[in-house]
Amino acid sequence: MAEQSLVDLLSEQPNLSSYEVLYKKFHSHPELSLQERETASTVASHLESLEAGYELCTSIGGHGLVGVLSNGPGPTVLLRADMDGLPILELTGLPYASKVTMKDIADGVEKPVMHACGHDMHITCLLAAAEHLAHIKYAWSGTLIVLFQPNEERAAGAQAMVDDGLYEKIPIPDYVLGQHVLPLRAGRVGNRKGVIMGAADSFKVTVWGRGGHGSMPHRSVDPVVLAANVVLRLQGIVSREVNPSEMAVVTVGSVQAGSTENVIADHAILKVNIRTTSSQTRERVLAAMRRIIKAECEASNSPKEPLIEPTTRFPLTINNDNVADRLASSFTEFFKEDFDPEEPPTNGSEDVSILASSIGKPYNFWFFGGVDHGLWDRAEKEGRLFEDVPANHSAYFGPTVQPTLRVGYEALCVAALTFLRKSL
Repeated sequence: MAEQSLVDLLSEQPNLSSYEVLYKKFHSHPELSLQERETASTVASHLESLEAGYELCTSIGGHGLVGVLSNGPGPTVLLRADMDGLPILELTGLPYASKVTMKDIADGVEKPVMHACGHDMHITCLLAAAEHLAHIKYAWSGTLIVLFQPNEERAAGAQAMVDDGLYEKIPIPDYVLGQHVLPLRAGRVGNRKGVIMGAADSFKVTVWGRGGHGSMPHRSVDPVVLAANVVLRLQGIVSREVNPSEMAVVTVGSVQAGSTENVIADHAILKVNIRTTSSQTRERVLAAMRRIIKAECEASNSPKEPLIEPTTRFPLTINNDNVADRLASSFTEFFKEDFDPEEPPTNGSEDVSILASSIGKPYNFWFFGGVDHGLWDRAEKEGRLFEDVPANHSAYFGPTVQPTLRVGYEALCVAALTFLRKSL
């Protein structure tokens, strides 16, 4: 039997100007991981204000919340957005830029906070989709779940919601779907079968020296020199130990040692982040990291073994082939040439897959662009995309509000309707 076209089903859009205002509110008031209290409260209030019949479950795994809209027999589809911001001082210069500071409960330090990864856009798109899908209940049958997840940036929010009895509180979804705004030309949507985002492993590494006076290095073991050698040596893993056909990244994002120039410290702390796109490469890179750190400590005559502490871990994001095929058909129908079914994978990482893998269900995660057309086209023409287009986690990252918001909301609706749409 025929189905009503996706273009027709999305023709009567909600008032997106009100969602633009809401987006700017979220952007101006970011909250750090595990502290998304006001964000969650705003989301819950908005879902209630729709008066659409969403049953709310709040405070799941921290500040996570879910809205469930039951609409007859059929499959159950879960749409997910994340909510937390990052400890970054915003430099976008936007009139609605964040000026927020918060005490980070991870270390007790007051920090500037910014939505530098687009989670504010994710929230707003999902709220708009929740309104529209409720408005066209006549066109679909099944159960819609809209899930707003805390603490994605620290790789713990999805698991925390599952561990807190998420699937004892709501129906088990047949499909878990989500999206991420990236530095792509606004209006573009990209998806692929298989691996679309890499795994990420982070570590806090402490290497030990023997402290002393800056004028007497011969009586000390300098952990700064040791740490510097570790940093440089780690960079050889990807270039010399990883198959060139595989993707991998090793980043030392922080090095901390000492507090003044004339004292040799007694230890140094490195924070290491590793990204890989296959389990085999992951194990190889992790083994090489440990081997190098231990060997450099021995070479420097370190007085004791290094301490290598895992801090966060993101799994691989591997899209289900069947789900990706069905979405490719729908996205092509709706977005036409603005959809790319062979979007290259990224070494960025996500924990969305846990919402599906924990219950053995298929999932799909796609990307949509947020870069102003003028900026993108100029940078592309000049070969300066990396230099001129800010990426996620940059202090300058600020998606253009439109058409980013419209396309993100449309993509969520199209994806949900791929599985829920009634036949005529």
